[in-house]
Amino acid sequence: MAVPELAAAQAPPPVRMPPPARRTRATALPEVRWAALAALAFLVAFPLDLADAPAWAWGPLYAVCYAAGGWEPGREGLRALRERTLDVDLLMVVAALGAAAIGQYLDGGLLIVIFAVSGALEALATRRTADSVRGLLDLAPATAVRLTPGGEETVEAAALAVGDTVLVRPGERLPADGTVLRGTSDVDQASITGEPLPAAKAPGDEVFAGTLNGAGALRVRVDKDASASVIARIVALVEEASATKAPTQLFVERIEQRYSVGVVVATLAVFGLPVLLGGDVTEALLRAMTFMIVASPCAVVLATMPPLLSAIATAGRHGVLVKSAVVMERLGAADRVALDKTGTLTEGTPRVTAVHGDEKALALAAAAELPSEHPVARAVVAEARARGLRLPEATDFSSEPGTGVRAVVDGREVRVRRAPGTHADTAVEVLVDGTPAAVLELSDRLRDGAPEAVRALARLTGTAPALLTGDNAGAAGRIAAETGITDVRAGLLPHEKAEAVREWERAGAKVLVVGDGVNDAPALAAAHTGIAMGRAGSDLALETADAVVVRDELSAIPAVVALSRRARRLVVQNLVIAGVCIGVLVVWDLAGHLPLPLGVAGHEGSTVLVGLNGLRLLRDAAWRKAVNGE
Repeated sequence: MAVPELAAAQAPPPVRMPPPARRTRATALPEVRWAALAALAFLVAFPLDLADAPAWAWGPLYAVCYAAGGWEPGREGLRALRERTLDVDLLMVVAALGAAAIGQYLDGGLLIVIFAVSGALEALATRRTADSVRGLLDLAPATAVRLTPGGEETVEAAALAVGDTVLVRPGERLPADGTVLRGTSDVDQASITGEPLPAAKAPGDEVFAGTLNGAGALRVRVDKDASASVIARIVALVEEASATKAPTQLFVERIEQRYSVGVVVATLAVFGLPVLLGGDVTEALLRAMTFMIVASPCAVVLATMPPLLSAIATAGRHGVLVKSAVVMERLGAADRVALDKTGTLTEGTPRVTAVHGDEKALALAAAAELPSEHPVARAVVAEARARGLRLPEATDFSSEPGTGVRAVVDGREVRVRRAPGTHADTAVEVLVDGTPAAVLELSDRLRDGAPEAVRALARLTGTAPALLTGDNAGAAGRIAAETGITDVRAGLLPHEKAEAVREWERAGAKVLVVGDGVNDAPALAAAHTGIAMGRAGSDLALETADAVVVRDELSAIPAVVALSRRARRLVVQNLVIAGVCIGVLVVWDLAGHLPLPLGVAGHEGSTVLVGLNGLRLLRDAAWRKAVNGE
């Protein structure tokens, strides 16, 4: 009777993919539905209003816009008012209603739509991040095979207790953190450590829940409760960091409380004082509404948004997805950068970098490795084919988990096994009929432009970037030497990466983290700003990060930081322009008589002016200047 583990090891490993995380559809969020309704009603009413259509044609549409987009910020504003705070959302609703009261339905509707859409985008981003965090738990299997004195039983993975022994067959994901008791295998633990190659596991080695077992069967002793596993700690770290991260606010929002209170108090004074002194109520109300319109922060908000949104659009055309205007503003504030290694500075897949021996031995090794799906096997075969070598047919193939492969090629026994003792990330030895014939060195190849990107980031932030990686110190040191990085922290688990980021931020730094994997997600969430590499990035990293480099071009990272800094400068320019225009109109209204149409024209004119100034970043020249560091 065959031993269960050995019988399983002889069968080809089944393909087991974790179920995809359930995503929240955009239309499932009430904020999105209300914002869409408000925007649609406004877009239909707007041309009818401009075409001087009858009021019955566009009036109800504006009413729908005001109701759909204004009720939620209005309700939240009233709640804040009960807590003795006044936020800009309530001020916007009041200003919109005030504009409508004096016939300026278009101005009020525009304010409502702007705030409704921005609130919907924020809600959607928050919900998607939460979905990805919950989906991370799908990496760990729902059930496990627990060994008992009477045989084996299938139980819920969450029901495993410390001290239980589980059987993990080839191709299965490990159900718990623990220690290997019996068996050898290669385990893909890139989701935890970021290592590009599967790690050889033998009795006494530590393994992690959610990692993928290779071709060997393992008996594993459970060492940690499911709630204390590394994968569960990643979930907790991401949720905690997302909840405690400093509130993301645009520059203008940092002064909204005082500004809102000031405008309300001043509006009441403009209306109330003349009435108390015996003035005409209608005239006082008209002056007060004019004041509220010209003093409303619409121009200030639009002074902020066009440069940032233009920068977002330009970055998107060049392969960088920046998720919000807040993120675009924050990118330029970074003064320290932390980079992941595997999949970020490197391509994330091993390649043969040196062949010590003749090409015939390489061809034999590639022929023996051809049936294997191991990353080392794929690298060896790719190198042989790149050199145009003919691969003989192999027979009697067998895999030795954690060690290598064996096959008969052209009547000779060929073994490819690990060969420690070289400076490469990984080295394999080729034996032909028991005699060493070659040593193949493999390394994770550096991405094009990595050294230049590191230097550009150092120049922009004034601080040399650091390397945070879960890979071994040797591999990290080689990549650091090639890119010019001196601050290297290797062998880090996900929570240790996040703690390193928090350590810098406690010292006052604004850290930009660049990563791609699940193991980078806690650091991306804890950082001031996070950027994920898009092509190979995990779902969690892509959702947790604030921006995504879609084409995996490292040169785009310093470019988008430089573009953000230029956008921030334009924001300051626009705030000065808007402030001056608002100040002139307010003084005119208070010290003299500002006709309402002229006040509206001045207010809208300042908005158009700052908008056009911000739109300069839409030109491709803005990206070229950012790339060139101008």
